[in-house]
Order: sequence, then C-alpha cells, then structure tokens
Amino acid sequence: MKFDSPATTNPIDQLQVVGRPTPRIDGPRKTTGTARYAYEQRETPTTPAYGYVLGAGIARGRIVSMDLSAARAAPGVLAIVTAENAGKLHKGQYNTAPLLGGPEIAHYHQAIAVVVADSFERARDAAQRIRVRYEAAPGAFDLAAVKDGAPLSKPGPDGGPPQTAVGDFAGAFAAAPVKLDATYETPDHSHAMMEPHASIAAWQGDRLTVWTSNQMIDWCTGDLAKTLGIAKDKVRLVSPFIGGGFGGKLFVRADALLAALGARAAGRPVKVALQRPLIGNNTTHRPATIQRIRLGATADGRLTAIAHESWSGDQPDGQPETAVGQTRLLYAAPNRMTAMRLAVLHLPEGNAMRAPGEAPGMMALEIAMDEMAEKLNLDPVELRIRNDTQVDPEKPQRAFSQRRLVDCLRIGAERFGWNRRNARPAQVRDGRWLVGLGVAAAFRNNMLTKSAARVRLGRDGIVTVETDMTDIGTGSYTIIAQTAAEMMGVGLDRVNVRLGDSTLPASCGSGGQWGANNATSGVYAACMKLREAVARRLGLDPAEATFADGRVRGGGRALALAQAAGDGELVAEDHIEYGDLDKQYQQSTFGAHFVEVGVDPATAEIRVRRMLAVCAAGRILNPTSARSQVIGAMTMGVGAALMEELAVDKRRGFFVNHDLAGYEVPVHADIPHQDVVFLDETDPISSPMKAKGVGELGICGVAAAVANAVYNATGVRVRHYPVTLDKLLAGLPMPA
Repeated sequence: MKFDSPATTNPIDQLQVVGRPTPRIDGPRKTTGTARYAYEQRETPTTPAYGYVLGAGIARGRIVSMDLSAARAAPGVLAIVTAENAGKLHKGQYNTAPLLGGPEIAHYHQAIAVVVADSFERARDAAQRIRVRYEAAPGAFDLAAVKDGAPLSKPGPDGGPPQTAVGDFAGAFAAAPVKLDATYETPDHSHAMMEPHASIAAWQGDRLTVWTSNQMIDWCTGDLAKTLGIAKDKVRLVSPFIGGGFGGKLFVRADALLAALGARAAGRPVKVALQRPLIGNNTTHRPATIQRIRLGATADGRLTAIAHESWSGDQPDGQPETAVGQTRLLYAAPNRMTAMRLAVLHLPEGNAMRAPGEAPGMMALEIAMDEMAEKLNLDPVELRIRNDTQVDPEKPQRAFSQRRLVDCLRIGAERFGWNRRNARPAQVRDGRWLVGLGVAAAFRNNMLTKSAARVRLGRDGIVTVETDMTDIGTGSYTIIAQTAAEMMGVGLDRVNVRLGDSTLPASCGSGGQWGANNATSGVYAACMKLREAVARRLGLDPAEATFADGRVRGGGRALALAQAAGDGELVAEDHIEYGDLDKQYQQSTFGAHFVEVGVDPATAEIRVRRMLAVCAAGRILNPTSARSQVIGAMTMGVGAALMEELAVDKRRGFFVNHDLAGYEVPVHADIPHQDVVFLDETDPISSPMKAKGVGELGICGVAAAVANAVYNATGVRVRHYPVTLDKLLAGLPMPA
C-alpha cells in the first residue's frame, strides 16, 4: 500500500480498540518469567555450550603474540576462535571497526577471542589463561584536544548535510542588540540496558540460526550474513523479547558474530553474553559533544540570528552526533548557520542512543534559550513562544504537517504553576532547600519508513499477525494487536501476534521513534488487503463492508468473520510505503518539559521534586504504554542531567566506569512524581494511523529543564554536563 494521499477517515478512526488505555498483552509473561530472552531460548537442536569473550587490553596498536596453549588445555574447553582461525570475515555495513580484532586493535575491549567450553565458568577460566603481548600505538582519546582540527563531517543518511546557512548570520549576529555566545559540553553515555548483548547460535548444515537481543531484525540478518560471507537466506535471526535496547542493539555486535563463529568451531550451539564491562567499551555508546551556540535577538525577544556548531568524535569512517538537527527546525530566525565537525578518536564506536542528535543537542540549545531569556529580562516560556514558526525556518516553502509547540508550552505552564516561578535565581527556599523551576522545549522528528506484515484469519476466527517487528519493552505486541483488532472488528483476545523472526515479513524495526507509527501502518496495510479478501469471499462489496463484533456487515447481511476462512485460513500480506509527503511537509513531534528541583546550599545535593511532560505526537495508539515510554525517557533525562558520564582515561583510551557499580543511573529514590499530558490530536499526513512517535520525545529537553531549574534555584550556571555537586559548590551562596 502506498500512502501518499491521506484520507480524512479510515477504519482506525472507529477507536474501539486503538487509542484506548490497554495493559500490555505480554505483561503476564514478563511478570511470571515465561517470556524467554535471547540467552534463555531452549529451541536449539542440542544443548548449547558457553562462549566467553576476551577483550583487547589496549586501545590502539596490534597483537604481537597470543599464547592459547594453557587455555586449550583447560578443563571443558571445546574451541577457541581468534582472527587467525575465524576464516575470512567481511566488514559489516553498520560497524566502524571489525567485531573480531586482531592483529590490529581499533579500540579498548575490542573482542579478540571467544573461548567455548561446556560451562560458563570453565569458559571464563580458560579465557583468563590466554597470554597476549601487545604493541601499543598512540591514539587520540580527548575530544577537546583534537576538536580544533576536526573537519566537517561527511553527509550521513539521517543527520542531513554537515553544514547549512540561510541569510547572513555573521552580519545579523554582529548587529543584534542582545547576544549570547556560549559553549556547552555533553559527555559520553552508556546504554546500560538491563539485558546485556546476548546471543545463542546454532548451525544446521550451512544454515545459521541466531537467537539474539536485537532491535532491527532485517538490517542485522543481512549484516551478519555479509560479515560471515554467506547468503542472507541462509541466516535466521530470532528476537521475540528484548530487555532494553535504546539504540545499542540496532546493529550486529560481537556477541552474535562470536556465537556463530564459536558454534561453527565447536560443532554445537553456543551461547554468548557480553559481560557487563564490555557493554561500555565493546559496544556502541552516545559520543561526547562540544557545542557552541550563538543567538542574536532584538530587545523584544525576536531571534534574528542562530548559529549552532557541534564537535564530536568517532572511529575512522564513523558518523557525527547530529546535535544541530533540532536547531535547524525549532525556532524562527531569518539568519542561520549550523555545522557538524567530526574528529577521529580511538575510543569505542559512537552511535545511536535514545534520541541521537536531539537529546544532546537540546541539552545545549535549551540552556542557551534560558540564558538568552535572562539577558532579555523575558520569561523563558514567552521567549520560546515568540519565536515559534509554522514553517521550516531553513525551507520556508515547506510547512509543518502539525506543530503545537505553543500549546504544549502554555498548557504545561498552567498545569505546572509556572506563574509562581521567581525569575531571580536563589530566592526561593523550602526549609533548608533552595527551590527552582526550569523549562525546556521538546522536539523529535517523525521518520517514515517502509514496513510489512502478514495477517492470517483462521477458521476459528482468530486473527494472527506476523512481522519481524521487535518489542524492546515499548509495547509493540500490544499496539500491533490493537491495530489488527480494530481493523478486523474483533476483540484483543481474538488476536495473536508473532514478532522478532527474520522469516516473517520485514518491518521497520524498533528505533528512532519510528517503530509504533510505521509498524502499525504496515499491519493496517495487510489488514486492508485481508478485509478485501474476506468481503469478496463472503460475497460482499469491499467498499461497503464493515467489520465489528466478529461479524462482517454489508448489503443488508451480517456474516461471521470466521466464515470467510472456510475449512482453512485466509492470508494477506502487504507493506506500507510513503510517497513524498515527508518532503512536502516537515513532520516532527513537539513537547515541553517542566521541572522543579531542590538544592541543599551546604552540600549541593540536588533533588528533583516534580516533573511534567506535555507531548504533541499525533494519535496516541495506547496511552498506557505511551505514558510508560515518556516517564522512562524523563528518567533517562534526569540521569543525563545529573549523573551519567562515561569517564575517559585519556592516557589509555578506555571508559573507566564501565559497569553498573561505577556508571551511575537514576534509581527509584531519585525520581519524584511524573505527570504526562498528551494533546488530543491526529496527523493525517503522517500515516493511515495518524500517529507519530513519542518514545524519544520524552527525553529531548529533559536534561536542560533540570539544569535550568538548578540555575533558578542557585544562580549557578553549569554548561558542562552532568551537573554534579562539585560544579555547584564553589558558586553556591553560603547557608545562613
């Protein structure tokens, strides 16, 4: 189905199932432990052996020698795979460095061997017996030290051009009555998901099956096949449940490849889970940024000039953190400039993490807007409203399909009690606490991508949906079931959903906030084809047939849906693809975050006291799971603001705090009451579902709202995240 001429109504608009708060249909399996994750699968032809990954002990250089004799002689060892005996491996499309290193080493903890044994403990013990001699080479590990020589990044598939310019920024900035020129820094971040990267691989002849924790089944089936040098149809990936991904599982990582290589070498299935320290240094992470923002405005708060430059680093042939993307679209100003520069760093690969680009970009931009509001003696909410635009500021001929940023700001301000904010910092106390309020806009683009599904109608009236879409804890099973139930006129209890298997039709996958809208649109397309087949089988006019309560009505007749299946089943398969609507209209989601914090003036302890998110993201398919998405994202935003930082050893080139003991994330005690408001809207230009996405909108701007609240409480402006107590103490007023 091609979606390029949006209709005003369609079967989804009945809203009998879609749009209703619905508990997760996979919830009982999750809470009873019967939902099996990658490492727990039991479908292998024989009992799996265990693989243990050895990571490189240097950040850059080469392996001089690797003595495996003691490891091979260890009890229970079945095989050891290194670059020397792995066979020819090809570079995958989605990784910047080989997943199995040797003799050249690209980054610290790059996998250099997998030891396979009959138990995990024996594999781990044998791996420690491998003796490796390295020849270390100098590397670049400090972004600040190399940023000045960093060139513009290369054009990327999703980040847009490396540089844009509209009007005369330099002239307008020089002439602006009020100016801001400030630099902000965001650190490297780890995904730190609960389920590690884990896989079980089994060969049957020349066919490989991998049960793995992966967000993008079709991408990664092809990439694993390419890496191994075999045909894509010889590889099957299965990933029915994922314990958190956040972008870190968009790509094939070392666990899947080494499980496959280990299984081939050992002649039996092998399971591999990357140990927690390798999550930080072996897999992808959110790269650090240095961002310079310049704003020029008239005395009444109209922005006349905006410039946003960002520096980030990655392995050679890597991609930048696209931190300037939202600045190209969020606020009006006739004179504009953005640029992304990419330095070569020999740290582990930087890549997608929840809301890549906008999340760190808005950590800087939304503090800059707060600082400009203070210079103008203007309320921060009002400054954002005055600079709203209904067209793409860089391409004024292209309007937004929908843009309700102003509504989000005004509704949020009223609901949060923003009028009680004291504009002068460090003036409000609650007992010993200094109290402050902060605000930030939220923005995330709506991406449209092809997605397919197959729908089966059985003679028992059960509707089964099949697609390789994944559920990373976001509720994909439920919204896909809701879509099919709505389209076919049955209850949720009459729908089965099969996900996460590469033998099923290729979906959009889970990532980039595109999953819900596109995956359900693919199911919509398949259901539309099935509805037509059902109507024709029952002798009804497809254009007039209605589906409700398990029956199909038309021409004065009402027939049971199951009757159309006959003695077998009726099957339909289709995909959604989009015309040029996303080129005719700018499609984005918007929101506003409000935060209240308390700061102890003696210790600089920060406590988040209240949080509110107001979101405009098209039709909300399931308010229950959407709210969970947003409050989870808000929690991650608190982590980014106050505690999360991968600490770089700039001499040795690795992340020091590469486990959950040293990499701090928020816990329940850190998070107060969170309120979420979804505006009642539909966007018929987005998709037949009239939805967008909300999972990443919930994090964009949160960290800046927290930082702005800390400034309002204390009068201390921190431009280098995270906002930790050592950065506040020197500037805090002395306690009475």
